[in-house]
Amino acid sequence: MATDKSNIQLITNGILNENPIFRLVLSMCPAVGISTTVMNGIMLGVAVLFVQVFSSVTISIFKNVIHPRIRIPTYTLTIATWVTVIDLLLAAYLPEAYGKMGIFVKLIVAFAIITMRLEMFACKESVQASFWDGIGMGLGFMFGMMAIGFVRELLGMGTLLGYDILGFQPLLFFVLHCAGFFVVGLMMAFFNYVEIIYKKTKQGA
Repeated sequence: MATDKSNIQLITNGILNENPIFRLVLSMCPAVGISTTVMNGIMLGVAVLFVQVFSSVTISIFKNVIHPRIRIPTYTLTIATWVTVIDLLLAAYLPEAYGKMGIFVKLIVAFAIITMRLEMFACKESVQASFWDGIGMGLGFMFGMMAIGFVRELLGMGTLLGYDILGFQPLLFFVLHCAGFFVVGLMMAFFNYVEIIYKKTKQGA
């Protein structure tokens, strides 16, 4: 059972071992469509973190009264409720950032990573474990979005967080949507390579 894991293990699991983008290959639409800058990655990452945590906790609290036949609609309704909350908060307090990614905030309802985690974890585990698992998966998504945004913004626009770093625009290709698949593929290969090297080193020790 996942409850045997410590809070730290649940967090690191979401960031590394089961990273939503690089390991589970879920929620690729935002990973490709909006990850053109680091700031976009941070903003959408915060929104997903909020929804993941509160949805996981909500389902964990009510898991014993949710009928198995309506669990998926219940997940969707729960996610939609928390998406509405973060959507209104961003629109009210961060209108400029919200204007750039408003449609993607609404699409969080359909993000596979959140529904999958409710089905695989929150509906079976305690509220505490579900909270920390939600933190881990949310941070893992944010890390993935920021990493992709870092590469695409730097190589596509020569900037980071809007600040000019290179003084010129290196390769416009990285700003295009098709580049999202290219960058994600390369980063997946990189993390898999690091994992292989780590396992070999561990076995050698």
